[in-house]
Amino acid sequence: MPKLPIGIATALLVGACGGDPAGPGTTAFLSVGAGGLHTCGLATTGGAFCWGFNGAGQLGDGTATDRATPVPVTTTISYASLAPGIPHTCALDGDGRGFCWGQNDRGQLGDGSVVNRSTPSPVGGELLFSSTAGGGTHTCGVARDGTAYCWGDNGLGQLGDSSTTSRDSPVAVAGELTFASVSAGAAHTCGITLDGSGYCWGRGAAGQLGNGDPSDQNAPVGVARSLSFASLRAGGSHVCALTDTSELHCWGDNDFGQLGNGSNIRVGTPVRIAEQLTLREITAGLDHTCGVTADGTAYCWGRNHHGQLGDGSTTDRTAPVAVSGSLRFRSITAGGLHTCGITTEGEAHCWGNNANGQLGSAAGTDRPSPVPVSAP
Repeated sequence: MPKLPIGIATALLVGACGGDPAGPGTTAFLSVGAGGLHTCGLATTGGAFCWGFNGAGQLGDGTATDRATPVPVTTTISYASLAPGIPHTCALDGDGRGFCWGQNDRGQLGDGSVVNRSTPSPVGGELLFSSTAGGGTHTCGVARDGTAYCWGDNGLGQLGDSSTTSRDSPVAVAGELTFASVSAGAAHTCGITLDGSGYCWGRGAAGQLGNGDPSDQNAPVGVARSLSFASLRAGGSHVCALTDTSELHCWGDNDFGQLGNGSNIRVGTPVRIAEQLTLREITAGLDHTCGVTADGTAYCWGRNHHGQLGDGSTTDRTAPVAVSGSLRFRSITAGGLHTCGITTEGEAHCWGNNANGQLGSAAGTDRPSPVPVSAP
């Protein structure tokens, strides 16, 4: 089984509906999400597809066989969103009901068991969610009333329920906060409340909680500085967020330059970066970060040993560099060691590590520049 350092947050990547059809040999996608060593997407033709590493059933096709091209998730359910984590995948149907599949040793599927599932299993309880986020070995979601719930591994307080007890079913995050969104990292979680305030909980050793204190926290703590956030993404051990004035701020681990501030120094509170760029979307992977500007240009920074920055090299970058080629992206998603995006034409492209076929093309060859995902 491939070894991946524990740590990634996968943000759901959503493209606009409609648009021009994808080119020959490709499939138009509404959304794509990059997990640890796998990728999943919703096609415009309907249905959920996954590809890449499948050792724990995280592709949802009823097998444990890796797939180098997209295969349909085994289900009759019509999904509205997908949120891959490191070894598992979760999704919501049109009514907001949660389903998860893949590795479940810590209860991260939320179905009341610790049994791996190679096909979708319903999340326990009667909750209806507006969004979900897959993390390292835990999952979180925001219910329709704005209450945040988490489930799975809780050894470092990443579920935020004021305990360190792992849960195999959803448990409410402490503090009676009303959230607009949450994002799950390796062993930490962050969210934005309806008033734009940032909160984080779980592992804090690298400064990823943003409160200036490296202590672990089992309940939400406020992100330092008076900032109003519009979006936030938790990576392996770092976080990046856009304010409501489109300023980019990052904090946490920076060993590979994933904060984008031109250094490798960890920062325990938000620091503004890339002032020359105006990003409309960000995504955080294991040790790298990416964003998209208003004109669709993609930029990435951080670790690049597998080409996950997409700039045609394998050189780490401590400041944003443009993804190579002339593609313009609607949206982008960073995984463990790879990155994917949807172009303005609706085509899915991926780059970086491809050992298990997570780029959706011929497995085994890393790609330091975008390559199109093969049609299912």
